[in-house]
Amino acid sequence: MSIRDLVILGSSSQQPTRYRNHGAYLVRWNDEGLLFDPGEGTQRQFIYAEIAPPVVNRIFISHFHGDHCLGLGSMLMRLNLDKVTHPIHCYYPASGKKYFDRLRYGTIYHETIQVIEHPVDKAGVVDETENFRIEATFLEHGIDNLGWKVTEKDTRKFDRELLHTHGVHGPLVSQLEKQGFIEINGKRITLDEVSSIRKGESIAVVIDTRFCKQAIEIAKGVRILLAESTYLDTERDLAYAHHHLTAKEAAIIAQQAGAEQLILTHFSARYLNLKELQDEASQIFPNTQVAEDFKRFPFPKKK
Repeated sequence: MSIRDLVILGSSSQQPTRYRNHGAYLVRWNDEGLLFDPGEGTQRQFIYAEIAPPVVNRIFISHFHGDHCLGLGSMLMRLNLDKVTHPIHCYYPASGKKYFDRLRYGTIYHETIQVIEHPVDKAGVVDETENFRIEATFLEHGIDNLGWKVTEKDTRKFDRELLHTHGVHGPLVSQLEKQGFIEINGKRITLDEVSSIRKGESIAVVIDTRFCKQAIEIAKGVRILLAESTYLDTERDLAYAHHHLTAKEAAIIAQQAGAEQLILTHFSARYLNLKELQDEASQIFPNTQVAEDFKRFPFPKKK
């Protein structure tokens, strides 16, 4: 089974600290590597996490504030240096095209990788791949800023006991899957009799926004919601002024969206004890964890 986890490569906000790097979040899922908001130093964080950068094949930039994108150029150059042969898909707000280009071509190097750009100018489904459906929505941060939802495709799972009971085995299984039914000894057996649909799971990333309905909508029913919680609720006036969330507001979003798990991140440098933020959110949404640099959150397939 392929790795399914969320790796925290950085969890600070605008200002890195001694213990928290600029934000960056890697999701390894269905043999793909989805990198969200690579801040400054992300390339080096991969080394400390003992993960090879070529695992990345999709990069998501929520917006073009520096702590969410300054690592983009160095990551592309690193993938170029590693001579990756797979395409690198990059998703970002279309209004930030000039910043994307500046980051991509900020230095001299011989580009050999294939970068496929997906500038997003409207909310909705922005890409359909073999493995995933990728959706985006515009959040409230004073500039164009995207929240993301990635949903794996539904899969069909066969029940071994039912296959055995109906005498379906070997190449007959493939035949049944292909045409939807099969006849054995004069009896018609349908695909639904021996299998079921496993609904694809979702992950949402909501970073840098005021509390808004779009954040709730993009996180509907997700397995994991990775959400910023820059401030405690005691600093909610600061949060509102700077277009950010408090831990309490992130928990309300998770609760109203019906998420399964909330992971808080993007912490102000003023907080040394992250348990305060976890405690605040947990009062509303009990299944809350806090991101820490290099911490991994597995999400194995449900049986």
